[in-house]
Amino acid sequence: MTRTAHDYFQPGESIFKDTIAEMTYEEVDAAIKRKAIALWGMGVIEQHGPHLPTGTDVYIPSARLRIVKAKLAEKGIEALIVPPFYWGVNHVSASFPASFRVRPEIMVEVMVDVIESLERDGVRHIFCASGHGDALHNKAIFDGVCKASREGGIQAAFVAAKGMFDRLKISLEHPNALATMADFPSKEEGIIDLHAGDWETSLMLALNPEVVRAEKIDGLVPTKLGPADLTEWRKGHDDARRVTPLGYFGDPASATEARGVSDIVREAGLIADVIELRLAGKI
Repeated sequence: MTRTAHDYFQPGESIFKDTIAEMTYEEVDAAIKRKAIALWGMGVIEQHGPHLPTGTDVYIPSARLRIVKAKLAEKGIEALIVPPFYWGVNHVSASFPASFRVRPEIMVEVMVDVIESLERDGVRHIFCASGHGDALHNKAIFDGVCKASREGGIQAAFVAAKGMFDRLKISLEHPNALATMADFPSKEEGIIDLHAGDWETSLMLALNPEVVRAEKIDGLVPTKLGPADLTEWRKGHDDARRVTPLGYFGDPASATEARGVSDIVREAGLIADVIELRLAGKI
């Protein structure tokens, strides 16, 4: 029987749902003895415009990995979800309030300690996925999985869109890189929707509408920014705030719950597919 999107999630679910945080240690130990893999969402707390909460980049990857877990179970692969990481690296949004600035080297060392803890427990594969597009944040994730991986021990991989690895100049042949074909979609040629716009707002309307300031969305006009603006925005701090003074980059008013439902299930499916292939030694 074909499953519908809401067979995989219900709106308003906790970021701890289906994670190790809701399990007993005996349940975790039993899953590891059954050779369960681990999944870990890497987010941040940062501004997301006037309408989305600062935890958007934690809510979204948490939900995405819950769906990945369900899709992997359909393939006969058991997974444990590590509670989400949210003290990530903010460069672009750093001049806005509530965008916490954590040094990349601190993030890397915390990742290593967590992954080594899982290794001591017997986990042999962990897949980390980002909920945040900042290049420095994603480079820290990659550095963390590389530093934590052990020959003959735990194998850690960063799962991301091919476009992210291209931005970071990381070869797709690297053993700690695992690329999907997903990327940030744009609505029109030359018009970019990247941060707190249609895409992320749609996801939040589908996943956690209770924390969306829906009454503010209709009044947010499209930014209609292109590649040159993106280059300036990615310089970060005051440059980013000048390009996007209200903190969003895209068209939040065009967001729909239906698009969010479709996108989250599609994105999770792409991640589950490449994890299956990696575990089978095919990529």
